Amino acid sequence: MSTGSTEKLHLGCGSKHIEGFFHVDALDYPHVDHQGPADDLSFIESDTVGLIYACHILEHFGRAEYMDVLREWHRVLRPGGVLRLAVPDFAACARLYAEGALERGIEDIRGLLCGGQRDEYDYHKIIFDEERLADDLKTVGFAETRLWDWRETEHSDLDDYSQSYLPHMDKDNGTLMSLNIEAVK
Repeated sequence: MSTGSTEKLHLGCGSKHIEGFFHVDALDYPHVDHQGPADDLSFIESDTVGLIYACHILEHFGRAEYMDVLREWHRVLRPGGVLRLAVPDFAACARLYAEGALERGIEDIRGLLCGGQRDEYDYHKIIFDEERLADDLKTVGFAETRLWDWRETEHSDLDDYSQSYLPHMDKDNGTLMSLNIEAVK
């Protein structure tokens, strides 16, 4: 792949397609531009990508793996490039569970914490909260982190897990269950 400074990557895209992005997934969907693991971007030169969007994929890597994954994603981003992450928000899950605010109890958050388990890749291996993930991103070399709002992105019309609310689909009154955090190289 030849990348320019404006290249946008959608890692672990699954069935979701975003116009103008280069799609990478381990599974073979019609819109996937590169089929392979999202932690191996050796087909991309260092310091060439402007934006990486990785929605609910980082949690699929284990405790001993995810820092290397973040380093690989950092490697391909150009200076000033942005890693836009969305991961299940453990703090939100724990808070709603402890408050007894879940209609179906633990079943409402089981998929967020354990994955959907629909295929060999759909298992979650780690949990995150904002403080730890922000620290980890800085540890691998990112200069700053900030929360991002799905409504203010070029892919806001894409119904993906960055827009995961409980009660389900209640985007006006529900609780956002996705920790949406960006890191700038």
